[in-house]
Amino acid sequence: MTNKQSAFYMPSVNLFGQGSVNEAGTRLAGLGAKKALLVTDAGLHNLGISENIAGIIRAAGVEVSIFPKAEPNPTDKNVEEGLDAYHSENCDSIVTLGGGSSHDAGKGIGIVAANGGRIHDYEGVDVSEKPMVPLIAINTTAGTGSEVTKFTIITDSARKVKMAIVDKHVTPTLSINDPDLMVGMPPALTAATGLDALTHAIEAYVSTAATPITDALAIQAIQIIPQYLPKAVANGKDIEAREQMVFAQSLAGMAFNNASLGYVHAIAHQFGGFYNYPHGVCNAILLPHVCKFNLIAKEERFADIAIALGENVDGLSTREAAEKGIEKIEQMAKDLGIPSGFAELGAKEEDIETLAANAMKDATAATNPRKPNLDEVMGIIQSAM
Repeated sequence: MTNKQSAFYMPSVNLFGQGSVNEAGTRLAGLGAKKALLVTDAGLHNLGISENIAGIIRAAGVEVSIFPKAEPNPTDKNVEEGLDAYHSENCDSIVTLGGGSSHDAGKGIGIVAANGGRIHDYEGVDVSEKPMVPLIAINTTAGTGSEVTKFTIITDSARKVKMAIVDKHVTPTLSINDPDLMVGMPPALTAATGLDALTHAIEAYVSTAATPITDALAIQAIQIIPQYLPKAVANGKDIEAREQMVFAQSLAGMAFNNASLGYVHAIAHQFGGFYNYPHGVCNAILLPHVCKFNLIAKEERFADIAIALGENVDGLSTREAAEKGIEKIEQMAKDLGIPSGFAELGAKEEDIETLAANAMKDATAATNPRKPNLDEVMGIIQSAM
């Protein structure tokens, strides 16, 4: 046991279960908010969901201005536009509605609103000085965990690089995970976000910053996901499957929020920033390849993961058990319709070195259990093409 110190961060209040979204207004009013900027995406806005949430908030006496322009893989320009809306509407709080993109955009707006400057100023770990404005994160996907984390990922549009902003001050004040908001999520999005959650749990479990607390969270998430993610993909209205995935992704989010991540995310951030590919799909493609690379560093832990995934490892060596777990991950991705590799998405071989070099600078690379050189990172990407 090492003598290192650790800390544990998460929102002070987290609401779960059907109907929990109906508390959004009273909770926001209880924080002293007078007018909230509701940050969401065009899809949810066009479906009328943002107006429904705004109605709940207004009924509690808090005014709302809707900003329905959160983009997939939100950019610095997206944050700047949202910040302009926040100031011009005289808002004092933020509500984010959606998946990781809405939450990340809202957190980016909130940290700059409180501290000034530009979002680029906060790239790195705990750069900000002041707490973010009050923020309630209402989740509509079961995967990113952004509603419970201190991570905000924003694309620098000039560099085509995702900036990892890891800052205790961007942790939402309160999170809401209501499975009723997730029943309409299409199968492909359900699969990608669910495997994103699995990636969070696995990377947290093998992270060099793992603790007994994050281990417990990660293993529980790894146990739930293979049982309920296929059911949620097969039938989006299976409310038990949706509710279990809510718990799994939140557990995984809490785990990686405190143990951090590894090279799945370090590389996935580059594909997202460079090509604008969906984050969950990038993670799902990369996960088995990075697991194979990391295997020699954490063989016993990968064997634990195999057991948590439901694999029978009786009579197997630690190495054989670990490999069986990775095979299970590959089979899950195949069963759930994840693309076989990045070439299928249009990625180009000539970009591999740039992607690898940028991945090595990503904040999430620091806690990967095996320390690769540039050629090895390029090899991981090549194997995932």
